[in-house]
Formats: sequence, C-alpha cells, structure tokens
Amino acid sequence: MRKSRFSGVESATAAPLPLRRLLAFDFHPPDHEEAPVIAERARMLAVSLPLLTAAHLLWCALLALAYAAEGQHVPFAPAWLAVGLLGLDLGLRRLLRRPDAQPHQSIRLATAHAALCGVLWLLAAFALCRSGSPPIAAQFALVAGAGATLPAFFFIPVLAILACVTAFGIGAELKVPPALLGAGGLFGLLLSFLSLQRARDYILRAGRHLLLEADAEKARRFIDDFEASGRGWFWETNAEGLLTYASDELARHLGVDASALIGRRFDDILLVEKAQEEGGHALGFHLGARFPFADLVVRAPGGETCWLLSGTPNFDSYGRFLGFRGLGSNLTEQRRSEAEQNKLARTDSLTGLPNRAAMRAMLEAALANAAERRRGCALMLIDLDRFKQVNDTLGHPVGDKLLKQVAERLKKAIGQEGQVGRLGGDEFEAVLPAMAEEGRLGDLAEALIADVSRPYAIDGHQVMIGASVGLAVARPGKTWADGLIKEADLALYAAKHDGRGVHRFFREEMHEGAAERQVLEGDLRNALARDQLRLLYQPIVDAVSEEPVAFEALLRWHHPTRGIVPAIETVALAEEAGLMGRIGDWVIRTACAEAAKWPRHVRIAVNLSPAQLAEPALPAIVTGALAAARLDPERLELEVGENVFTSDGKSAERLGALRELGVRLALDNFGTGRCSLGHLRDAPLDKIKIDRSFVRGAAEPGSRNAAIVRAIVVLAESLGIDTTAEGAETLEELALIRRLGCSQVQGFIFSKPVPPEQAQALAADSRPSAEVVGFGRPPRHRLIRTGQLRIGEEALPVRLRNISEGGAMIECDRPLEAGERVALDLNAAGLLDAEIRWCQRGQVGLRFDQPFQLGKLARSSRKPGARKMLRPDYLAPDAMAAAAAPPAVTSPLRTKRSRQAS
Repeated sequence: MRKSRFSGVESATAAPLPLRRLLAFDFHPPDHEEAPVIAERARMLAVSLPLLTAAHLLWCALLALAYAAEGQHVPFAPAWLAVGLLGLDLGLRRLLRRPDAQPHQSIRLATAHAALCGVLWLLAAFALCRSGSPPIAAQFALVAGAGATLPAFFFIPVLAILACVTAFGIGAELKVPPALLGAGGLFGLLLSFLSLQRARDYILRAGRHLLLEADAEKARRFIDDFEASGRGWFWETNAEGLLTYASDELARHLGVDASALIGRRFDDILLVEKAQEEGGHALGFHLGARFPFADLVVRAPGGETCWLLSGTPNFDSYGRFLGFRGLGSNLTEQRRSEAEQNKLARTDSLTGLPNRAAMRAMLEAALANAAERRRGCALMLIDLDRFKQVNDTLGHPVGDKLLKQVAERLKKAIGQEGQVGRLGGDEFEAVLPAMAEEGRLGDLAEALIADVSRPYAIDGHQVMIGASVGLAVARPGKTWADGLIKEADLALYAAKHDGRGVHRFFREEMHEGAAERQVLEGDLRNALARDQLRLLYQPIVDAVSEEPVAFEALLRWHHPTRGIVPAIETVALAEEAGLMGRIGDWVIRTACAEAAKWPRHVRIAVNLSPAQLAEPALPAIVTGALAAARLDPERLELEVGENVFTSDGKSAERLGALRELGVRLALDNFGTGRCSLGHLRDAPLDKIKIDRSFVRGAAEPGSRNAAIVRAIVVLAESLGIDTTAEGAETLEELALIRRLGCSQVQGFIFSKPVPPEQAQALAADSRPSAEVVGFGRPPRHRLIRTGQLRIGEEALPVRLRNISEGGAMIECDRPLEAGERVALDLNAAGLLDAEIRWCQRGQVGLRFDQPFQLGKLARSSRKPGARKMLRPDYLAPDAMAAAAAPPAVTSPLRTKRSRQAS
C-alpha cells in the first residue's frame, strides 16, 4: 500500500515536500486522504479554462493587428493558430465535464493541452519568422500568448514551468536580444519558483486541514454515539447567544430540523422552569453574564420534557468572549425532584428570587471567573426606605405583597445585566458580573431607585417607599467575596447617612468611618445611663412684640472625649441603632418637666422622629409625661417633619390621636420634603415652621425666597395656622419676616440654644402676647389706601398696605424712629393711636393701642366722591384734572419704582 504524501504533516512548521513528490503530486492516482485535495485542484482547472480561452483569442487578435498596424499583409498564421487553440480549449473543457473523469486524469489532460498549445505557438512563430522578421508588437504577442498558460494554471507547477519554457523557446526563435531574453528567462524561473512555493503551501495546508477534519470526524462520531444513547445532547452558541450547533436529539423534541435552529437565540428556544426561576430570565442571564453554570432545569415552550442544562464560556487567547458550549441531559423524575429541592434550598420562598446562600455562591463564581474574563465585577446592596412603617401601619400581609412587587421591579430594572436576590427582610442584592464602569453602574442605580420609589397599589392602599443603594466594584483577581460584601455594606450605610433615596460607591475612607461609627454607637447606648445627654432650649418669639412665646428643646450629647456631638449625627446614629424610641421618651419627659417651671403663656416644642410617630404607645408616653410634670397639654407643641407623611393616610390618623390629647402640632422644615397640600388639609396642624433655607437670603435683591415665604404665610392664614420663620440671623431678614406677615420668629438674631437655667430666666421675664389668645396674631387684610400719619403737629401722606385688629403696615417717604407715638388717619375710619414698632426702606410697622374694628373701612358704593382705593393711571385718564383734589392717587408701579430709587 502506497504511503500517503501527507504523512508527517502536523503543523505549519512541518518540513517542505521534496521537489519530486511535489511535481508528481497532481498526476498519480490519489489515496483516500489525498483525493479531496486533488479534486479541489481539478475543479480549479474548470474555473481557469475560460480565462485561458479568452487570453488565446486576445493574443491571436493582437498578433493580426500588429501586422495590420505596420501596413503589411496579414499572414495566415494567426487565423489557423486561433482555430487550433480554440479547438484545444473546447476539447479540454468537454473532457473535464465528463462524469467519470478522475481528478488526476483531468490534470494530465490539462498538461497535454498545455504542451499542444505550446507547440502551436512555436509553429506559428517559426512560420512567421520564415516569411520575414515579425513586427515588435507581433513578437510580444507571440511570447505573451505562449505564456498565457502560466497565469491560468499557476497553481500547478508542471504547467507553469511548461509555459515558461515555451515562452523562452519562442523568444529564442524570434532572435530576441540576449539581455532581454536572459531577463525574461530569470523572470520565468522566478514565476516557476513561486508556483512551486504556492503549490507546496496549499498542499501542506490541505494536509493539516484533513488531519483536523479527521479529528473532527472522530469527535462527531463520539457525539453522535452519545446523543444516540439518549443520555443527552450538546449545544453551542456564539457571543450574541445565537445557536451555532444544535443536535438532532434536541431538534426532534422540538419538532423541527436541526438546521432550522441555527441562528436562533438559545434563550428563546428553551425556557427555565418557573419552579426554579420566576419569569424565565435565568438562561438569558447566564448567557449574558459569561460565567459557567450547571443544573439549570429547562424545557421547550409548551413541552413536557425537561433537561438539566450546563454551559461553559469560551474565550480566546486575548480574553475575548466567543460563546458558550454545553450539555443538556435528560432529567428523570427523580433527578428533577432533586433539582427542584436543591433549587428551593437556594430560593427565597416569598419572592422567588435567589436567597442569601445562592447569591453568595453566584458572587464567588463571578469573582473566580473575573480573571479569565479580564473584566471587573460589581455588587449592589439595596435597602428599602420606610418599609418598616408599612409593616407597622398596614400589617405584615401587605408588607409581603409589597416585597413581591419590589422584587418584580428589581428584576426588571436589573434585566440581563445581572442577577438580583433577596437577603432577608427588606434587603436585596444584585451581582453584576460584566459591569465595572462607575458611570453605567450609577445610571443603573438611579433607574432602580426611581423604579422602586414609584407608588404601589396594594389592597386598596397606595404605598410609597424608597430605596438606598450601596455599590462596590471588584477588580479581577484582587477581591474576595467577604471583602466585597463589606465594602458594599459600607457604601449602603453612606447612602442612608446622606439622606436615603440615593446611591453611593465604596471609597477607602469609609473603612475608618465605619470603625469610628461602631465605637460611637456603643458610647451612645450608655449615654443615658451615664447622664451625658442634655437639652438646650432656643426661644421662639412673637414677630411683633418680640416676646418669647415658646422654646424648642434641642438634644445635645456631651461625649467624654469628643465633646459635644452634633445633633444631626446623634439623631441619625440613634435611629440607626434603634435607640431613638428610648431617647425620644427621655426628651419628652425632661422637656415637659422643665416647661412646668415656666409661666403659663410659654410653650415647649419637642421634635418627633418618624420612628417615634409610628410607635403605637406614643400617645400613652405623651400622656404620662404631661401627667408627671402636671403640664397643661396645650403648652406642649410636638413638631414633625414632612417625612412622616405617607400616602396611606395613617400619619394624619396618628397625628389626630395626639391632637385629641390637647397638645399642639407643628410641621417642621416645611417646603423641603415631599409633603403635599392634601396633608395640610387632613392633618390637624396648629403651626407651620418655614425652613431656614427660605429665610436665608430672602432679603437679597432678586431672591425668590421672599415670594415663597409670603405664599406659605397666606396659605397658613387661610387655614388658620401659625407660621414660624426659622433661621433668622440678620436685621434685614427680621424686617422682611415682619413685612411678609409671619407670626413668630426663631433664630440666632434673638438667641442661640441656651441651658435650662437661662431659658427659665427668659421665660420668667416675658410678657403674654396675642399668641396665647389664639393662633399667632389677628389675621391681616391686604388693602391699598391712602391716608395721613400725624406726628405731633405734622401730617405726613402715607399709603396703607395691610391692616389687622392689632396693627398695620404703611409706606411713608420719610424715615421714622421706632417707639414714636403717632396717629393714623384713614378718613372715614377716624384716628387710630399707635406706636411705631419698626421702620425700614420706606415701610413702617404700627401697633394700635386699642383693637381696631375692620368694619369701619367698608364704604357704600353710593358715595362716588369718597374714592380711596388705589387705582392705576390707565384706569383714570382724568388723573391730571383730579390732582388738585387731595389726597392724590399714586400708581402701585410708580410707588414701587420710587421705593427702589430711594
């Protein structure tokens, strides 16, 4: 048996074939291994032959034209040469098309054809030389035509060499100059060498390809035998998740041909069992996450047969993802039951999401695979805000339904980017195997928070919650699961500390902060027992009389080594550690006991946290504190923030229960939270405290804060509610607060928080104000009228801006001194004795000696001559004629401009 010429061909570095074997490769009958290669080379002959025919006819035509161009008689040789060449080409073409033609026989026929074509070109050259010296163009056509076989059959070295020899012989016959003939010979040798080299490379590549095909055929037989046994089947996808290989076994179960499955998405063909993954996203997740998976129960849509699917990602030497390759095994009832039990052990029974153990295993697998993928891995911890309030107010059944809806929104928000699971309670986790860019992670976290924060409809209740997110990014091969979880937990704490409803990435400085916070939390637990907590009291004064009407109790922690810890940090730490209830009870009892020492017209204000308000025992705690201090309930003012209001309406009910005790309720920091006007309507509030952010800078030119404060004051007056402006620090701010009509003022301009002894002294020196009678001061009415202000014998023209039973605000062009005694003349209303309380920028505040009856300002429409209401100029075209009738009417726009100019 003849040894195969492919023997020893194993790699691209194999030794070249000997010249003799290379030249004879195409002419011997091939063995089994060589047959495909020689057949392919024979097919290349059929492709090249039409090009050779066209070249023959072209050079014959150029040969004839060369004689015609010289004006010579065209010899007969080009005609019979063309006929002969055409006959040989057509004959070879017919022989190559025979069904029984063998590849090596076709190459032999092509060799004979090339030899005969060379003979015809030699005969033509001999004949033309005998009839005279051919033209230069004719000589070129003869040489080029004889060498036409070379480009057509360049892949067969024997034919290429034969064409070069023929062209060289014709050149010698035509007496081509030796230098040119030598150059052509060298060129022919070069082409022959290139033909040999190309044939060698092709044969070696074909040998390697045949060896690979042999190995692939063995693997194919093994695969066919395995799939025929019924124990399982193989599958393969590309990087986009499209099937590149599907077994006949799978196609048979699906009722289609295997070829019809190629190019389809694998996760569209097979669905994950709902018992294992609610919603069927796990297969798509694994195909997109690019790390190994196993024991995934899948089935065809509408089918009953289940398989146990496993897969392994493929990467090239540069770390680029190529796709998945895996095995599907038939799942018997026993194995299916075992897989379901195993899955249940790794699944949260309420939401259907992976539980803590499953998420830990997934995180470890993602980190282990990160080095091979050469990409980072991200961990996201998600904590629900205000979920405990839902459980406390609406019950655990509603809370469980809320968790299910949250789980669905989280799965939708994360999508194919990662896997989300539930750790327990209101804590969730998401593993993002292929994401490490903080920009993408931040956008995903923001979208997740926005989605979770949308309202929920559960059993007729509209529930509003939020979410805080902590993110940590693992670098390939440099992070362990425990460390990554700790980092994400620290980032989550930072998100909660920064106001909740936000996301934060882990930073190295968070480690130090966590250790310090843990020590501080331990100290706070013992602060009450060690008598380290104190209450300071900041006065709240009447805007007109500047008398203290209340004191706000403010918590201070005197740490033995850190000094005074900021109140914001103390309260946040107490809420996180679950100490706010115990500390809040102490604050209420202490504040009530201190207020019992003050005069009866001075109140005490105490802040309530959302956790305290949600406590069912709060009314009993307040009642006990009032009884122990023997304090009138009306003297206790409980302040709540806007964050206590929820969409379920329970907050208004809890506030109503407190209001029934007789205490007053105030809404703190109004305008900075999510409180709606409906809460102001439903909640039994007695006061609105305008946040300091609106007061600061309100007196500056161009600030909109003044308009906002005025709108709040008007709203409060319409509802019969007091207003307190917080954070007043300058005289300009105080004057503006008075002009805008706020009932009370609180800020450093009057006093900082003081110890109990100083607060008691300030309260003892205070005088009762109008606030004790009702809410704030009598309501003001906005009127624009003219009048006179009498100071001794002098009468100044003024403009009335607003008025109440107790005082008024006017505009005067001349500066006045506070404390002066004056009389306000409003014509029909008579003289009103008053005292100037303040004067600034042309505006003057008056306090009447006696209550004024506003009904005196009303006039009958039957007296047209008593026109006192301010009218614009464009409504009074006869204003010039009426100027002589005192007092003159002034336009509001001109009044405003004159004040600005002054």
